[in-house]
Amino acid sequence: MIHEIPWRAPQDCFAALMPAPHIAFLDSAAAGDARSRFSYICVDPFKVLRGAQLAQVAEELARHTPIPGPLPFTGGAAGFFSYDLGLGLEPVASRHGNPMNLPDMAIGFYDTLIGFDHAARRCWLIAGARAGQDSGKRAGTILARLAQTPSPAPLPKLHWQADMRRDDYIAQVERILAYIRAGDIYQANFTLRHTAPRPAQLDPASLYLALRQASPAPFAAYLDCGEGLALLSASPERFISLAPGGEIETRPIKGTRPRHADARRDAALAAALAQSPKDRAENLMIADLLRHDIGRAAQIGSVRVPELCKVESFASVHHLVSSVTARLRPGLGAIDLLRATLPGGSITGAPKIRAMQIIDELEPCRRGPYCGIIAWIGFDGAMDSSIIIRTLIVTPTHVLMQAGGGIVADSQPDAEYEEMRVKAAPMLGVCDG
Repeated sequence: MIHEIPWRAPQDCFAALMPAPHIAFLDSAAAGDARSRFSYICVDPFKVLRGAQLAQVAEELARHTPIPGPLPFTGGAAGFFSYDLGLGLEPVASRHGNPMNLPDMAIGFYDTLIGFDHAARRCWLIAGARAGQDSGKRAGTILARLAQTPSPAPLPKLHWQADMRRDDYIAQVERILAYIRAGDIYQANFTLRHTAPRPAQLDPASLYLALRQASPAPFAAYLDCGEGLALLSASPERFISLAPGGEIETRPIKGTRPRHADARRDAALAAALAQSPKDRAENLMIADLLRHDIGRAAQIGSVRVPELCKVESFASVHHLVSSVTARLRPGLGAIDLLRATLPGGSITGAPKIRAMQIIDELEPCRRGPYCGIIAWIGFDGAMDSSIIIRTLIVTPTHVLMQAGGGIVADSQPDAEYEEMRVKAAPMLGVCDG
């Protein structure tokens, strides 16, 4: 059944439904942004795959027929695929263990969700038919819970500890520059992790609502991944979208400047980013890498670059963004496209495999979900996904946050460290007491 219900803000519906095991809130949180048209709250999955293989996701999707409806996503798979899953697809051996036991993926299969069209201010409750279950009763339970108006829980202070000191970070950037001068690579994306002990009273849903208020983003998300793991994302970056007819788009981000409260200063920062040879070169390299990756699964001759180095503005930063489009090769699907492109080129470097090897050598821990993707894949074969950046990862014992940037030949180590701090600041400040 698909039933239109009275409009209510997605974040309020999310708060009313929590706690909900394996909830997936795919949240277009940047109000007034053309990239923020649709949001989805997926609940009560009929199946969950955790730490499985990509083939199992494709097999489960193939067992189900599409649910016709007024939204791009009316049911299917939703969850995350980790950076480390992509590492194995290339394949690149890692020196890092997995002390926090983070899975390579956590995917729920949903036929029960609330979909929101922000532009039309309309929303629908979708409850698919299940053997031995009354979909109307399931929908009624959700509607009853939506009538609640809970308040977010108070947030405890998080005590962050960086995995590297400033001097260590700068020294590792210098090592990447040495690799570039030696001809090993043109670019590598280098990051730093902050870790905080998880307070016993921390409510991840309340923390997410605070994050989305501080840093609203077009590809925000909250995922309950089971076993005490949750992803709280304020990502500005689409990875890959796939339309039912096979049209592909990816929008890599490379190049960053902070926002400024003064309008003139803010405009000057955006203009400086648009004209920066270093940032444009960085963006161009990654757009070219993604052209190659998408070409593995695209129809020959269909790959295009309709936008190159366009400035897009977000809550706390300006970014340079490009667009690469193509058409999927007949006989292939969303999972084939992910096999061809994971991990995303914007968070690896070029050439991709060598950059990934250097990242593994120089970063002190595995990335886990960070720099992987959050995605929905419909029963109709469509997909949309985001890069897991600007994200808090809540584990049973810790909260993790990671940020960094692309290092190229004319990168200045001090400036790269400051850019990392600009990106990290909204996440680190959510629970600053």
